[in-house]
Formats: sequence, structure tokens, C-alpha cells
Amino acid sequence: MKTEHILIIRFSALGDVAMTVPVVYSLAKQYPDVRITMLSKPFARPLFEDLAPNVGFMEADLANEYHGLKGLNALYRRLTAKNFTAIADLHNVIRSDYLRMRFNFDRYRVAHLDKHRLQRRQLVSYNNKVLEPIPSAFDNYAKVFEQLGYPVHLEFTSLLTPEQAGLSQLPEGYHIKKPFQQWIGIAPFAAHRGKAYSLAQMEKVVTELTGRHPSCRIFLFGGGNNEKQQLDDFVSRHSNCVNASAALGGMMKELVLMSHLDVMISMDSANMHLASLVATPVVSVWGATHPYAGFMGWGQSEDNAVQVDLPCRPCSIYGNKVCRRGDYACLTGIDPMDIVEKVDNILK
Repeated sequence: MKTEHILIIRFSALGDVAMTVPVVYSLAKQYPDVRITMLSKPFARPLFEDLAPNVGFMEADLANEYHGLKGLNALYRRLTAKNFTAIADLHNVIRSDYLRMRFNFDRYRVAHLDKHRLQRRQLVSYNNKVLEPIPSAFDNYAKVFEQLGYPVHLEFTSLLTPEQAGLSQLPEGYHIKKPFQQWIGIAPFAAHRGKAYSLAQMEKVVTELTGRHPSCRIFLFGGGNNEKQQLDDFVSRHSNCVNASAALGGMMKELVLMSHLDVMISMDSANMHLASLVATPVVSVWGATHPYAGFMGWGQSEDNAVQVDLPCRPCSIYGNKVCRRGDYACLTGIDPMDIVEKVDNILK
């Protein structure tokens, strides 16, 4: 009898791939005799390598090796050699659509993600907005497996075991968390302008937090070259801040550090989801986007979300639209003290 083997497709982005982790873990745990292969871009490998004994990872470099139609056909030939019995498309974009079409033609069992496009359009509509929650990404992912005959009860705590989360594996200066210290993470960046709180305002948050908690350590996260320079400038003005991403140099070590934070402050971004995967409470800052779109981090409470009510908000699912008002009031209208109070409520 052919071994059941599920191919899961989700190429990007980091935050969205991270949101598949609780679902894939639950699937693997509840169906231990089913092989599972996660197909994604190389950056995602650390999230799945040690997730469960029956989960494997397969990387696809879509920019080079598997670029264009010719590349996708080569990728398809490679995939068919793996003897998959079911295909779960958790992306539902042009590339995954093409692969799904090929699998359908060859009579594989295939299911794909429902993106609830009508509800999304209504949620971000300017004139006829319907401000109601859309099913979460976690539920949408789980629904795909249900369609394939694998109903999943979502159960997930942390990506890291206590052994994997030891501080001893981090560089000097990160080895010891003193009992009286609060460790606070801040991830101030986002992929789009409509999701990024200004660094000047975030600096006010830091000043207030260090005044209230003089012994706290604040770890800053952000990986791009431009981000590194901005964080270094930030650190130069605040002695209790460190540029953690620059010092740690990799996702797994960042996850280890995140697992020891008392709280993370993050935009609606990948770092919100990474912190969520190691069970760290997140104070999330929302601008043009909204938790109702279904992208709140795993296990996070909307009570810890910082947002302002505006008739035009949300205007975007991903935060990539130019502000129609021109002033990004959804972000500029957030008082730094609102963020501080949410953090304090968690630290109490």
C-alpha cells in the first residue's frame, strides 16, 4: 500500500509561512504515520527542520533554479518523483496555481486555500466597509487539510523545546537573564509604509519604558542593511538597547532570544509571528491593516493590539496601499503611551 505523503506549498512571505507552523505541527502530531513535506523558499527551512519526525522540508529557489514557466515545469518533475498522495496549496498564487493545475491534470488529490476575497474586499472598502472578522489564516490552512481528508484540531505551544531554547547557545552578553530584569523586544519595521510606526514615536516608547523599568533590557530586531543602520543609531542613544539581529545573525538564534522575552512590541509583521511561535506575548501595532483580516499571531490576544478607529481603516489587507488621506493617521494617531500601557499590563 502506498504511504500517505502530503505536499504542502507555501512559498512566501515569512510571516505567512510562519503562520503555517502551528497547523503543520498539529497535522503531523495527529497523523504520525503520514509523511509531510513542506515546499517553500530557502529562508523557511529553520521553521520546519525539527518540527516533527514526519515533517520534511524541500526548498525551491523560484528566483533562479525554478524561475519562470520552464523552472516551474522542472520543479513539477522533481515533485512527482517524491510519490505524493495529496497536495495542499496554502498559497493560491500564480506559481502555486500552475503547479496545482499540473497535479490536477495528473489526477492527484488536491485542495487549495480559500482567501475569502469577497470578504477581504468588503473589509477594506472605502465606501461600503463591512467591519467583521474574516476566518483566521490558521483556520483557513486547517480547512485545506480537512478537504483532503485530514481534519485537524489545532494544538501548538512553541517551536522550541526547553533544550533548544537555552540561552547558552547565544553570543556572550545574551547568556544570562537576571531575575530582576524585564526583557523587552521591539521589532519596529514592516514591509510597507502603512504598517510601520515611526521610529521617532517608538523612541518615545523606549524612553518611557526605561524610565518605568530602569533595569530592563531592550532588544531590537530588524535585518535589512538600512534597518541595521537605523537600529545602530537608535542603540547609540539608549544604553539599555542592543541591536539583537546584528549580534545574533540568524533566525534560529533570534527565536531562542524571543522565547526569553517578557514581551515583544511588533508591527503587523513577520516578527509578530516569530515571537508568537515561541509563546511570547506580543503588543502588536496596527495601522492600515486590521486583526479582522485574520493575521493576528498564534495565541495572541486582540486585547494587546494597539490601533485607532478610523472610518477608512482598514484600507488594505497587506498595508501596501498609499494612504488616501495622505497623513497615515492610522499610525500617526497612535499615542506612544498606549503602547507603553499595553506593555505594562503584560509585565505586571
